[in-house]
Amino acid sequence: LETYHVKYTGKIDSKWLTNVLSWIIPLVFFFFIWRILFSRMGPETSVMSFGKSRAKIYAEKEKKITFSDVAGIDEAKEELKEVVEFLKTPGKFQRLGGKIPKGVLLVGMPGTGKTLLARAVAGEANVPFFSISGSDFVEMFVGVGAARVRDLFAQAQNHAPCIIFIDELDALGKARGVNPMGRHDEQEQTLNQLLAEMDGFAPNTGVIIMAATNRPEILDPALLRPGRFDRHVLVDRPDIIGREEILKIHTQNIKLSPEVDLKVIASRTPGFVGADLANIVNEAALLAARKNKESVEMTDIEEAIDRVIAGLEKKNRLMSKKEKEIVAFHESGHAIVASLLPNADPVRRISIIPRGISALGYTLQLPTEDRYLMTKTELLDRTAVLLGGRVAEEITFGEISTGAHNDLQRATDIATSMVKEFGMSEKLGYVTFEKEKKPLFLSSSLFSSREYSEDTAKQIDEEVKKIVDETYHKAKEILTAKKGELGELARLLLEKEVVEEADLKKILQLSA
Repeated sequence: LETYHVKYTGKIDSKWLTNVLSWIIPLVFFFFIWRILFSRMGPETSVMSFGKSRAKIYAEKEKKITFSDVAGIDEAKEELKEVVEFLKTPGKFQRLGGKIPKGVLLVGMPGTGKTLLARAVAGEANVPFFSISGSDFVEMFVGVGAARVRDLFAQAQNHAPCIIFIDELDALGKARGVNPMGRHDEQEQTLNQLLAEMDGFAPNTGVIIMAATNRPEILDPALLRPGRFDRHVLVDRPDIIGREEILKIHTQNIKLSPEVDLKVIASRTPGFVGADLANIVNEAALLAARKNKESVEMTDIEEAIDRVIAGLEKKNRLMSKKEKEIVAFHESGHAIVASLLPNADPVRRISIIPRGISALGYTLQLPTEDRYLMTKTELLDRTAVLLGGRVAEEITFGEISTGAHNDLQRATDIATSMVKEFGMSEKLGYVTFEKEKKPLFLSSSLFSSREYSEDTAKQIDEEVKKIVDETYHKAKEILTAKKGELGELARLLLEKEVVEEADLKKILQLSA
């Protein structure tokens, strides 16, 4: 280049700007993504608020729920009226040296009204009500649950007198150390903090903790000892009188036809809880509205009961003529066996309209009264009724279908309980082989193990099979003798699709 007089200079290529930009651009991108996510989550879910309690506060100025809004669980209400007095006039009980209970545990099936009852206590006492679910405490970050417990109790003490209500306590209060393969420490830390807080505040602070669960057997025993949850209140299913009272509350704002008899509805809904009855009333109102009626009639309520029990009608589910005939004879078999056995529940309705997820037909049986015990004869008759559908298929078509799968499962379950739990086997005697379920913290293994020999297990299987076989033959004797009536009822079902109790009794020549 010098020979030809070309000018040139040396320059070192610097890449520092490129290197800096390669780091800055991704960081800026991730920063904006982070800002967008947290802005969508809202201020209450920011990093600084993770340890804040998520309890909903119902102040005494808001619309109050009182004991007049609760029906069908009178014993539980009476038990909790004392808690209301504790909150209103604590000095009355403390002047003699008595201590106000710190905690009240409401135990009962889902839908029985545990949460409603807790809010009614707060409404009657005219105090703030902190409501939170057990699952709201636990997060993926260790220590968050314990912080939320501390914050909840701090808020409660600032609003005393008040009530803290923890719904689904079993989500938070499961027995500790039950999983041999290890378990998230966060849940145990949260439970430990709850126990510490319950021990930490004095009884005269005016803070009462109420909790609800439908699985008390899995709760940590430290929660249930005196000084924490002192009182255990059973919120049971309502009886017929209770169901009528619940229906009166739920129909207050419903336009009912004069023909509607709440006492009859209560008698047709044995075993139903408050949530079921509320659902029936709402379904009936929706059905009446769809049909442009001026008021809810008894037929609407009966249809709503069928919906709750058996599921929605599937009129568009097409069945072949052969399948429909099999279903008609199957349901007729159930109905005839149930009608002719003295200890079976009365048949109210038979239908071959498909309902729910898989039911192609159903036979509705309703007891005449609330039952709390069952005799051996009643269990045997119930098993025979379940097998009546399979028997009807066999004696009519000479072959069997898969339609009796659920019936066979339930019949086997009843027979197994009779042998293993109720001591109703003549061969094995008055013993039980179904051990009481222990709390998980006492179990040495996650897997169930039987506590009897192989020979005894074989005898149990033989006795279960014997019960099922005997009840099958009983159903077969009845339907063989009533084969003409079986065919007549099945033909009526194929014609009308739904047969009521009166038509069934007419075919069988039974007195109404």
